[in-house]
Amino acid sequence: MLIKTYGSAVFGVNALTITIEVSIGGGNRYHIVGLPDNAIKESLRRIESAIQSAGLKMPRQKIVINLAPADIRKEGSAYDLPIAIGILAASGQIENTELDKYFIMGELSLDGGLQPIKGALPISIQARSAGFKGFILPWDNSREAAIVNELEIYGMRNLSEVAAFFNGTARPDPVIVNTRDQFYNNVSNYEQDFSDVKGQENIKRALEIAAAGGHNLILIGPPGAGKTMLAKRLPTILPPLNLQEALETTKIHSVAGKLNAAESLMTERPYRSPHHTISDMALVGGGANPQPGEISLAHNGVLFLDELPEFKRSVLEVMRQPLEDRCVTISRSRLSVEYPASFMLIASMNPCPCGFYNHPEKECICGSGVVQKYLSKISGPLLDRIDLHVEVTPVNFNELTSALETEKSATIRERVIKARAVQDSRFSTTQNLYYNAQMSPNMVRNVCKINDAGQNLIKKAMEKLGLSARAYDRILKVSRTIADLAESKDIKLEHLAEAIHYRSLDRDSWSG
Repeated sequence: MLIKTYGSAVFGVNALTITIEVSIGGGNRYHIVGLPDNAIKESLRRIESAIQSAGLKMPRQKIVINLAPADIRKEGSAYDLPIAIGILAASGQIENTELDKYFIMGELSLDGGLQPIKGALPISIQARSAGFKGFILPWDNSREAAIVNELEIYGMRNLSEVAAFFNGTARPDPVIVNTRDQFYNNVSNYEQDFSDVKGQENIKRALEIAAAGGHNLILIGPPGAGKTMLAKRLPTILPPLNLQEALETTKIHSVAGKLNAAESLMTERPYRSPHHTISDMALVGGGANPQPGEISLAHNGVLFLDELPEFKRSVLEVMRQPLEDRCVTISRSRLSVEYPASFMLIASMNPCPCGFYNHPEKECICGSGVVQKYLSKISGPLLDRIDLHVEVTPVNFNELTSALETEKSATIRERVIKARAVQDSRFSTTQNLYYNAQMSPNMVRNVCKINDAGQNLIKKAMEKLGLSARAYDRILKVSRTIADLAESKDIKLEHLAEAIHYRSLDRDSWSG
């Protein structure tokens, strides 16, 4: 008897419908075809034990299982459940009248329990677009899948519950999540706040500018100056995720298996901080079965690289293309997947190996040329993609113990949102351009126009401070953001002067 069940395969952040065909006939061997990987080939051992644990019988006949389309490689253990249901239906142990109405996915334990799967959200979206009535999956993934409306989601805990569902002996209520209510009730609920930070007003200002214009930023300062603490609070002043951004971000984390059972929709901007020993594949994504990397997990949020010079040169260089294109493409011989990677890069570093170069109180013990050698670990093309270079100095005792209240993140965020609204209006007719940092050199010339006095100021700055030529466009972009924060239509001299101040690493005299 031939039975068909339906599941899905995830490629990138999208899913494809997979038909699982099960045929039982004369003989006594099991066969799985349709380009299965080892996890699927091993599934019949798990399925046999799970069926017996559920009080059902594994047929002792020839079973042929085909995963169609047969020319696409299928990977992972999530096909256990649809294969098991197909075997039970083909052997007459469960009814097959509604099998064509539901997507079925889930990994089986030996005792018949259902283990969570990856990519429940994109699979749920595919089930709805393909016209299926519902989606049956492990309970731990049910809230994640239920954010897709117009689709019945049934979270199951074991194989017995799924068998009872199709036999009509037990049918639970579908899982319902009010996506909009959950989103708006929990949006941007952060534990950290800028009011926790004492002093460092100039660094807070730089972070506000970075958030307003989507600029990448690097913090340079000695150990203990507060670089990491400040970076952790950057997401709290970014504009809240809108619903579309939240769905995009949740899809990526769903594919990577990073959502827990209590989460259904990500409402906070992601903050990723990988260790400096990370590989290039872990950073940008990849593997035999391509998975999103840290830059994609930071999509619509912040990627923080602490101690930037300690990262391997090859790891840093692979970020150059995603920083420009806001996406990363991973190509293999049989497939090519694309992951979004629109993130803000925030980096920190010590000014030298000992950490005390230019320190107001402690003496640097690094030898001649060591500072420049340390800085040269960061390539010019990568540094060219970082708009703001900010020097961080230690907080003195009086500031640290001051009882004065400092500005809260919510207040700073209001100014950032106003500046972003100006940019939304400015770039409304340009596709895939949302904030100042994304402007091309040609657009910079049109949008960031300055008068003769401004041109003279930049010329003098480049001559006296030894600024590089590549700093010119960056200064104009940052000055445009500063003007937006000041609600100024034109870029004024004070805006240019402040932007020039944020180019520390371009100064010839900075490293001696």
